[in-house]
Amino acid sequence: MSADLVNLAANTTVAGRMGAIAYGLAAIGPGVGIGLVFGHSIEAMARQPEAMPIIRTNMFLGFALCEVLALLGLVVPFIFQS
Repeated sequence: MSADLVNLAANTTVAGRMGAIAYGLAAIGPGVGIGLVFGHSIEAMARQPEAMPIIRTNMFLGFALCEVLALLGLVVPFIFQS
Protein backbone atom coordinates (compact mmCIF):
# COMPACT_ATOMS: atom_id res chain seq x y z
CA MET A 1 0.00 0.00 0.00
CA SER A 2 2.76 2.49 0.87
CA ALA A 3 4.59 1.76 -2.43
CA ASP A 4 1.45 2.79 -4.30
CA LEU A 5 1.37 6.10 -2.41
CA VAL A 6 5.03 6.73 -3.22
CA ASN A 7 4.41 6.05 -6.93
CA LEU A 8 1.35 8.29 -6.87
CA ALA A 9 3.36 11.09 -5.25
CA ALA A 10 6.16 10.69 -7.82
CA ASN A 11 3.71 10.75 -10.73
CA THR A 12 1.93 13.79 -9.31
CA THR A 13 5.24 15.61 -9.01
CA VAL A 14 6.13 14.79 -12.62
CA ALA A 15 2.65 15.83 -13.78
CA GLY A 16 2.95 19.07 -11.84
CA ARG A 17 6.32 19.85 -13.39
CA MET A 18 5.03 19.06 -16.87
CA GLY A 19 2.03 21.30 -16.23
CA ALA A 20 4.28 24.14 -15.13
CA ILE A 21 6.46 23.73 -18.22
CA ALA A 22 3.39 23.57 -20.45
CA TYR A 23 1.94 26.73 -18.93
CA GLY A 24 5.27 28.51 -19.24
CA LEU A 25 5.39 27.70 -22.92
CA ALA A 26 1.71 28.53 -23.38
CA ALA A 27 2.23 31.97 -21.82
CA ILE A 28 4.83 33.01 -24.39
CA GLY A 29 2.38 33.45 -27.26
CA PRO A 30 -0.20 35.55 -25.41
CA GLY A 31 2.59 37.64 -23.88
CA VAL A 32 3.94 38.48 -27.31
CA GLY A 33 0.41 39.06 -28.61
CA ILE A 34 -0.49 41.46 -25.82
CA GLY A 35 2.72 43.40 -26.39
CA LEU A 36 1.94 43.71 -30.09
CA VAL A 37 -1.68 44.74 -29.47
CA PHE A 38 -0.75 47.54 -27.07
CA GLY A 39 2.28 48.66 -29.06
CA HIS A 40 0.40 48.98 -32.32
CA SER A 41 -2.58 50.59 -30.60
CA ILE A 42 -0.41 53.30 -29.09
CA GLU A 43 1.21 53.86 -32.46
CA ALA A 44 -2.20 54.13 -34.14
CA MET A 45 -3.47 56.57 -31.50
CA ALA A 46 -0.40 58.74 -32.00
CA ARG A 47 -0.96 58.83 -35.75
CA GLN A 48 -4.74 59.42 -35.65
CA PRO A 49 -5.88 60.91 -32.35
CA GLU A 50 -9.40 61.43 -33.69
CA ALA A 51 -9.86 57.65 -34.01
CA MET A 52 -8.86 57.01 -30.39
CA PRO A 53 -12.24 55.62 -29.16
CA ILE A 54 -12.41 53.03 -31.93
CA ILE A 55 -8.76 52.07 -31.53
CA ARG A 56 -9.14 51.75 -27.75
CA THR A 57 -12.18 49.48 -28.14
CA ASN A 58 -10.31 47.25 -30.56
CA MET A 59 -7.26 47.29 -28.29
CA PHE A 60 -9.21 45.94 -25.33
CA LEU A 61 -10.92 43.36 -27.52
CA GLY A 62 -7.54 42.13 -28.75
CA PHE A 63 -6.20 42.10 -25.20
CA ALA A 64 -9.15 40.00 -24.01
CA LEU A 65 -8.68 37.47 -26.81
CA CYS A 66 -4.96 37.14 -26.07
CA GLU A 67 -5.64 36.77 -22.35
CA VAL A 68 -8.13 33.96 -23.02
CA LEU A 69 -5.32 32.01 -24.66
CA ALA A 70 -3.19 32.42 -21.53
CA LEU A 71 -6.05 31.24 -19.32
CA LEU A 72 -6.62 28.23 -21.55
CA GLY A 73 -2.96 27.40 -21.23
CA LEU A 74 -3.40 27.44 -17.46
CA VAL A 75 -6.55 25.29 -17.39
CA VAL A 76 -5.80 22.64 -20.05
CA PRO A 77 -3.02 20.85 -18.11
CA PHE A 78 -5.42 20.41 -15.18
CA ILE A 79 -8.10 18.99 -17.44
CA PHE A 80 -5.85 16.48 -19.18
CA GLN A 81 -3.69 15.40 -16.27
CA SER A 82 -3.78 11.68 -15.64
